[in-house]
Amino acid sequence: MNLYMTNRTAFVTGAARGIGRACALALAKAGARVACADVALEGVEESAKLIRDGGGEAYACRIDISSAESIKQTFTNAAKDFGRIDILVNNAGITKDGLAMRMKKEDWDAVISINLTGTFLCAQQVIPAMLRERWGRIVNVASVVGQSGNPGQANYVASKAGVIGLTKSLAQELGSRTITVNAVAPGFIETAMTAVLPEEARKAMLARIALQRPGMPEDIAAAVRFLASDDAAYITGQVLGVNGGMYM
Repeated sequence: MNLYMTNRTAFVTGAARGIGRACALALAKAGARVACADVALEGVEESAKLIRDGGGEAYACRIDISSAESIKQTFTNAAKDFGRIDILVNNAGITKDGLAMRMKKEDWDAVISINLTGTFLCAQQVIPAMLRERWGRIVNVASVVGQSGNPGQANYVASKAGVIGLTKSLAQELGSRTITVNAVAPGFIETAMTAVLPEEARKAMLARIALQRPGMPEDIAAAVRFLASDDAAYITGQVLGVNGGMYM
């Protein structure tokens, strides 16, 4: 275990399972104290237990990314109970797919609210302390479709493209204080979200991937861990595609 993030505190949204849990575990293995946050409290408690069982420090908290009040209160409590947040991983996200011509406004609003507005509001909560400390890492989880587009996902694609634009703007605003802001754009990753895909859609997706296999949550976590480390100190405003060659 390479504990190069000792004395750093990370906050990971959507940490109850999948990519978020993998990110929390990877940061903990690097020595960070990790606040695991999700609307599913039971899931983040399990993630925190896995970290503690591995010898790390973890804090589990419930957060509703669709609620500005919940975001504010959860971050306030986490900083008070667990310590200043040095690393933020904005991973929480949802899908509500459908063709644009039939998409309900509430499905558009829900995806934009959680995936994009929620990412912005979470970043807003950690920026003041990072500015004071003149150090910080914000890593936003975007998506390959935010770069390439995807039929039937106008709301999700727009939200993830927005996350990429937000990443670049924040990087320019915060760079002078040694705060880096980057995005990781996963491709087809084996998660609960992709497990429900029909077999035909799954085969079509795999055919587009140069490495001819889906990625694993740990592949994304490795990229997040790198961008959150001192090794990535001169990288900001970038989008790191972790997609097996699905999009180049």
